Amino acid sequence: MKHPSKYRGKKVVVLGLARSGVAAAKFFHEIGAQVIVNDRKSRETSPEADELEALGISVVCGGHPPDLISGDTVLVVKNPGIPYTAPPLVQAVEQGVEVVTEVEVAYRICKAPIIGITGSNGKTTTTTLVGLMLEEDKLQPIVAGNIGRALIEAAAEASPDHWMVVELSSFQLKGTHEFRPAIAALLNVYETHLDYHGSMEDYTASKAKLFANQTQEDKAILNADHPVCQSLVHTSQAQVMLFSRQKVLDHGVYLSKDGVLTYRDKDGNVQPILPAKELGIRGSHNIENALAASAIALCAGASAEAIAKVLREFRGVEHRLEFVSRHGGVSFYNDSKATNPAATTKSVEAFDKKIILIAGGLDRGSDYSELLPLLKSHVKAIVTLGETREKINRVAREAGLSAVETVDTANSAEAIREAVQAAVRLAGEEDIVLLSPACASWDMFPSYEERGRMFKESVHNL
Repeated sequence: MKHPSKYRGKKVVVLGLARSGVAAAKFFHEIGAQVIVNDRKSRETSPEADELEALGISVVCGGHPPDLISGDTVLVVKNPGIPYTAPPLVQAVEQGVEVVTEVEVAYRICKAPIIGITGSNGKTTTTTLVGLMLEEDKLQPIVAGNIGRALIEAAAEASPDHWMVVELSSFQLKGTHEFRPAIAALLNVYETHLDYHGSMEDYTASKAKLFANQTQEDKAILNADHPVCQSLVHTSQAQVMLFSRQKVLDHGVYLSKDGVLTYRDKDGNVQPILPAKELGIRGSHNIENALAASAIALCAGASAEAIAKVLREFRGVEHRLEFVSRHGGVSFYNDSKATNPAATTKSVEAFDKKIILIAGGLDRGSDYSELLPLLKSHVKAIVTLGETREKINRVAREAGLSAVETVDTANSAEAIREAVQAAVRLAGEEDIVLLSPACASWDMFPSYEERGRMFKESVHNL
């Protein structure tokens, strides 16, 4: 796309009234574009519309008018989650109108170097860690994107002295064309979001767009233990740094044979960072997140001392293996952010006690058979809810679980409350009740955050 200043006086359509859409609408309005915001939601359920209309921005709710994309439309900025099959996007493509996400716009105006972090799992934890590591070394990070602030809003405030630390989803990356981060990190790729992407090929290609415009001046951080990441090692134009939990690397950040997070530079010099047993967060997946964050922070100029301090003190992000409380000898953990089976598997494996698992949610077409080994080896009982409850029940029965409870109600608050009560009935002293759904939340909840908050409230009300 052109620099945003070139859209002054031109018609720009912003599709979607979520956080990024509101930020994009305000930005283009401020530079003098003719902005129209459109959302399928009704006007009554779109409180953001009041704020935009007060600024003089046109907002159309309740559906997509057929003349939304007209001959004078020069750009569409879409909410990342809106599928490309939506009528306005189909029209835009047919008419040759460029379609981008907020990330592309933000890149054009951002004066700070960008650190882009993506992956199926671990994005939020890794992004948070990197921000804290750079802050500890006074490197002036601004954390934004799929976590926290809208990227356009943050990018407009950034100076060349900042580091923009950005969590990026496949939805956001799919709508980029020229986006070029100075440091790009791919943590892993697992089967998820196929209802949106249609295939693993499209999902993987969307993730890989993070590296598409990088040059030899840039840096690419890749997981040496993951096949998709390995495939990018020899195709990337950037300087590659690997991280690994499973093998000692000639160059990169790895877990040594004696369990120490270690950095080896290109000259072979080795620097210990921190014993894994001193990490403030539990689980093998968080060792991977710590390795990735360390590699990114080192590339941005952070010291090993600052990195180690953060890793030792960090206690995790909300909704990610978050300890809630202990009740009647049972410990309750909120892992609502585990929105695919791979995330749930790693979370369950982080515990060495018996698990009563609460799982289920939006049906994206998976049969959940990959949960079978986990249910056989680590789970004592399971409580299912949401669209996928019967699919997960079938896998649980195949795994030989006799303690299977199903919550049939569609009311979100009632469902979570019933699930917690069922889990308590199934739990014995010293057991773990873990909400780790292996599914997105959107069948019953507006977000995984709301699902997690409701779980915590239900636990505290026992």
